[in-house]
Amino acid sequence: MLEEERLKLVSEGVKQPDKIDCGVMIEVPSAALTADVIAPHVAFFSIGSNDLIQYTLAADRTNEKVSYLYEPTHPAIVRLIKLTVDAAHRHGIWVGVCGEIAGDPTLAPLLIGLGVDELSTAPTGVAQIKYMIRRLKLTEAQELAKFALECGSPSEIYQRCQLLARADAPSLFENKT
Repeated sequence: MLEEERLKLVSEGVKQPDKIDCGVMIEVPSAALTADVIAPHVAFFSIGSNDLIQYTLAADRTNEKVSYLYEPTHPAIVRLIKLTVDAAHRHGIWVGVCGEIAGDPTLAPLLIGLGVDELSTAPTGVAQIKYMIRRLKLTEAQELAKFALECGSPSEIYQRCQLLARADAPSLFENKT
């Protein structure tokens, strides 16, 4: 369908690139679990972390009755991200993450350690994420990811993320509890 529309525009005289990279959002557990099947058909994955967390944990972060269940460092989320990244890389495509966790300097080391290639954040968060990444050692991020993949406790994973982020970029966390 994308190619058909591109050709229509070409026939109307609208200049078009020869190829348009087409990716897919990974926002539900079924997409993450079948990422190896999807990957050969796209140029990239973008993990929509807000929806992936919500649908995996059945916890709407905007619903006060269940929002306490919304945990970005839940082992299921960590494993789904890793599964998606590994499938993408096996097929030679890149993976980005968007959503709140992509803009959180505390979680950036974990995402990088899991092999995520790109973080998409609001313009106001770019400087903090960039600052965090520049101070991060890849081996530390990979060790954090290894720990998270073996850990069963969301709070322990988050605590380890905090320790690494605060050690590498303490100025980002001054005057914050």
